[in-house]
Amino acid sequence: MAVQSTRRIEQRTQTLTHWKTKIAGVEREFDAEITEQIPDERVAWTSVGGEAKQAGVVTFHYIDDNTTKIMLQLDYDPDGLAETVGDKLGFVKRQATGDLKRFKQFIESRGTETGGWRGTV
Repeated sequence: MAVQSTRRIEQRTQTLTHWKTKIAGVEREFDAEITEQIPDERVAWTSVGGEAKQAGVVTFHYIDDNTTKIMLQLDYDPDGLAETVGDKLGFVKRQATGDLKRFKQFIESRGTETGGWRGTV
C-alpha cells in the first residue's frame, strides 16, 4: 500500500467493524471481523469484504500505571504497482507509526477507554 491512513473505524456489531482508509489519495472501504479480543491485552482482525485484504493484531503491554507499550502486526495484500512500490519504500510502516501516535494522543486526551464493547472474543 502506498501511503495508507485509517480515516475511520466503526464498530457495527460485537465482532464486525467497518473501515475507511485512504491509500495514495484513493479512499477504500471494507469490513473486518474481530477474530480475537482480550480487553486491555489484544485485538486481532481480518478483512471480510470490500476493497482491501488485510489482517492484523494489536497487543497492549502494561509497563506501569502511566505507561503501556502497544505493538502492531499488520499483514496486507498490496493492490497494483503503486502500492507494491510504496510498500517497498517503507510508506506503510511510516503511516502505521503515525496512526499509532495519533491513537496515543487520542487515548491520552480522553484519559479513559472509549466506552466501546470490551468483551472477550
